[in-house]
Amino acid sequence: MNFFFETFRKNVISLSILASLIVLAGYLLTAVSNSNLGFSDIVILTLCFSAINILTLYIFFRGRKREPGSQAMHIMFAISLKMLIEMVLALLWFFVAKKNSADSLVLFFVLYLAFSLFSIFCMLKTLKNKSL
Repeated sequence: MNFFFETFRKNVISLSILASLIVLAGYLLTAVSNSNLGFSDIVILTLCFSAINILTLYIFFRGRKREPGSQAMHIMFAISLKMLIEMVLALLWFFVAKKNSADSLVLFFVLYLAFSLFSIFCMLKTLKNKSL
């Protein structure tokens, strides 16, 4: 059980560092460029993707302490839930909030890619020594 909390804590700290760097880069980008993109858009999307990743990593690491048959189901559930929540976020972002400009589109998919790669690398690093 200690392994679960320790590994989860390390990954959440890494995630918060990534989110902080993205917000800092977004602040510098909005200060230097003359795009239609607002700093609040960057912060909101970064916080949403961070919350989704924390939930995904929690389910993933909680499943790691289960028996081997249940581990695969937890991993599949974590990835499926992540995809479903991100689809809902995309629906809300583009259709409800009406963020249809090219800048908003690029911002969403760059953040989606960055946070998806982070969660994939965390999961692969954890699974590299253990087969399911």
